[in-house]
Amino acid sequence: MTDLQSAPRTETEAVTQPARARRRRRRRIEVFDIVNAAILGLIAIACVYPFLYIVGVSLSDGHAVLNNQVVLWPVDVNVETFRYILTNERLGVVRALLNSIAYTLVGTIVAVSLTYLTGYALSKKRLPGRRIIMLLFIITWIFDAGIVPAYIVNSALGLVNNPLIMVLPLAISTFLLIVTKAFIEAIPEELEESASIDGANDFQILGKIYVPLSKPVIATIAIFYAVQTWNSFLWPLIYLRDASLQPIQVVLYR
Repeated sequence: MTDLQSAPRTETEAVTQPARARRRRRRRIEVFDIVNAAILGLIAIACVYPFLYIVGVSLSDGHAVLNNQVVLWPVDVNVETFRYILTNERLGVVRALLNSIAYTLVGTIVAVSLTYLTGYALSKKRLPGRRIIMLLFIITWIFDAGIVPAYIVNSALGLVNNPLIMVLPLAISTFLLIVTKAFIEAIPEELEESASIDGANDFQILGKIYVPLSKPVIATIAIFYAVQTWNSFLWPLIYLRDASLQPIQVVLYR
């Protein structure tokens, strides 16, 4: 009789114990999530606050800024500074902004296209001398010629005071080329072989197989190139002497 009574208790305990363990795990996970969210929230606030503070200071009255009254939100909103900067043609801020946007868009499109096509070609084993070509890229990456030799070469090519100086010399980054090449090499060759059997040529294989599968790496290198072109300062400072061609970074510096 005792054995019969103890059996249901044992079965009941076997069912309830895992349920209790699951509840404990849920409680631990909830506590961890709360602490994790709090820490990440503080980090996010620390990263975003300087930008919000700059916006608040730029929109606040000068007396409020000098008296340290601006903490986060603008105090006594005043947009006269923005109006003066944007309407003063002598400063050329609007023109410089448009130049920076144009250089970034065109430079990113050209750089991503050339980098991806070069990486695609170097990833093919049937390309003769591909290792030598890749070695030449790596040599130029490790041993930088410097500013003076680069200026001599670019001057001989007619790129001084030319908008193309913001596009062509920065078109292919060896580091991003290696990343792109490695990503393309990871795509199974069987896809290309099956497409070739179906009668697809190299351009169709590139456009319908490799490019759709390479969207992650294309987006990655596009971000790198866009940031690089937008933040470019020394290059236009040296080569773009005409004020109408200078980007916003050089205009703000001067």
